[in-house]
Amino acid sequence: MDKLTLISGGLFISADIFAVLSILLPNWIVSEVGGDTRLGLLQSCLTLYGRKQHCFVPDLQPEWALTLFLIIFGCLCLTATVILLLLSNWNPSFITYARWTGFLAMILFCFAAVIFPMGFTEQSIGGEPYQLPSSHQVGISYIFFVLSLWITVVSELFAGKVCMPHF
Repeated sequence: MDKLTLISGGLFISADIFAVLSILLPNWIVSEVGGDTRLGLLQSCLTLYGRKQHCFVPDLQPEWALTLFLIIFGCLCLTATVILLLLSNWNPSFITYARWTGFLAMILFCFAAVIFPMGFTEQSIGGEPYQLPSSHQVGISYIFFVLSLWITVVSELFAGKVCMPHF
């Protein structure tokens, strides 16, 4: 396995880890107005006026449910990409398939990044599509997701370099 394939594989693994972390943590949208509110895709947590924190599974609106589906499917594509890169040691043609599954993950993450802000109209947020009210801000989960998206783009660039013909 050459250096570029190793770099690409390492970056795909790190992108996968950041994407999974973003899903698991309930910090996509945060607010400290009237307590501590942390909204996530799998879990949301509220702490009202210093009381005990209450976490629950949210009823996702369609935009956020689609975002969750796209990120999960993107993570599966990233995992498949890493496996294909490992298998390319024995069959070099797998690098081409790894490149395409990584590209699919990148496209899915891009769609998720565009669709997620449409859900700012949720009742507990009270914003407009693509306009988060000043009382709310994006949290670390959203930052992890965007970081995962950018790492996937860079990984795909490395994977593309691996697949280019050598003259």
